[in-house]
Parts: sequence; C-alpha cells; structure tokens
Amino acid sequence: VQLQASGGGLVQTGGSLRLSCAASTNEYNMIGWFRRAPGKEREFVAAIVWRGSPKYHADSVRGRFAIYRNNAANTVSLQMNDLRPDDTALYTCAARTGTGDYYSERGYEYWGQGTLVTVSS
Repeated sequence: VQLQASGGGLVQTGGSLRLSCAASTNEYNMIGWFRRAPGKEREFVAAIVWRGSPKYHADSVRGRFAIYRNNAANTVSLQMNDLRPDDTALYTCAARTGTGDYYSERGYEYWGQGTLVTVSS
C-alpha cells in the first residue's frame, strides 16, 4: 500500500499548482490531503470519497482549492489556485479504509511522503 505525492514547488502569490496523489491500489474509501506549515500542527485541507460524489474542503481553502479524482488512474489531485504565503507547507496525501471524521488525521491509515509547496510574497 503506497501513496506517492507530487506536484509541489515554488510559486508566487496568486499563482496555481496542482498536486497529485497516486495510489498503488484502489482499496480505499477516502483519500485526503493534509498540510503542515513550519512551526504548526498538521491540518486538514481536503478529502474525497473514492467511490461516490462527496468531497470536502477546509474553510481556509474553499473556493481556491479543489480536490478531484481519476479512478481509472488511481489518482487524486488537488488543484490549488490563488495561492497565498500562508499556504506554504508540506502537503501529504493519506488514505483510509474505515469510517469516521474525514478531517481527522487519526482515521487515515496510509500516508505518502509529502510534497513541499512554497508561496512567495
């Protein structure tokens, strides 16, 4: 069970990036993105049900970020627009097979290695 995150980089304020999370299997019921900014706790960003329509976004990114999936490719992407310096963080994707609060990292059993996003002012 492996998750591979990619797509991070350096971008200016107002710019865009698209992160991708490639899963080695499709045996999950949800994949989420979390981020950890320097000196802060890890926080929920977005999550999407693997089969079905529900998707969720944190208040801080709603309207700027969009999570979507490609089931055929076992990939979940996070389109990030209008990036701000406070979006700078290590972004990690995670997958879970159980149920629970989608925003709680404790429910996610599998974690990728993370991809760094840096937004310059």
